[in-house]
Amino acid sequence: MSDFRQEFIEFAVAQNVLSFGEFITKAGRNSPYFFNAGLFSNGAALAELARFYAQAALAAKVGFDVLFGPAYKGIVLAAATAVKLAEAGHNVPFAYNRKEAKDHGEGGVLVGAKLTGKVLIIDDVISAGTSVRESVEMIRAHGAEPAGVLIALDRMERGQGALSAVQEVEQRFGIPVIPIATLDDLLGYLAARPDMAGNLKKAEAYRAEYGIHSR
Repeated sequence: MSDFRQEFIEFAVAQNVLSFGEFITKAGRNSPYFFNAGLFSNGAALAELARFYAQAALAAKVGFDVLFGPAYKGIVLAAATAVKLAEAGHNVPFAYNRKEAKDHGEGGVLVGAKLTGKVLIIDDVISAGTSVRESVEMIRAHGAEPAGVLIALDRMERGQGALSAVQEVEQRFGIPVIPIATLDDLLGYLAARPDMAGNLKKAEAYRAEYGIHSR
């Protein structure tokens, strides 16, 4: 587990964004952990989160010309990550969409940079993949190509079939999904903490029932 991925898990736990207990997922499963990126809700936390996104984007070595943040969470993530990339010497333009088209002023649904070249989509998580589909369609409609999807955490959990939501996106659109961290990283974090042995056991049992075992 590379340093920034372990640091991200530790950071998410410290911010109570990643918590342990009993949580019912959208699929009706009883998960032993829960990740809520909406709790990165102050300036310092957002800056640190954006640093991790920037590190993951650069570590993946996926070429991209523009960041795109789908409304609504992706808007803040794209803007903040663009700042951290610029601080690291990579000044990348960013854009985002409105939920509803604006019929006055500049009009349209896009705000910010033009979608051109290779566009990296940035969001918090992938569940049903609806946001990704809409983003890919919008990017291609503007003559650009999606370079991949950057997310915070890959739960590595099966959807309705044998594949995870992340794998379904990669297969359907032919683009990589780049997580800051994965369930593997979470399990590594728990394994290194004797005080969390109970959480590790529950997470491993949950993975055995619902998870995939490789990306």
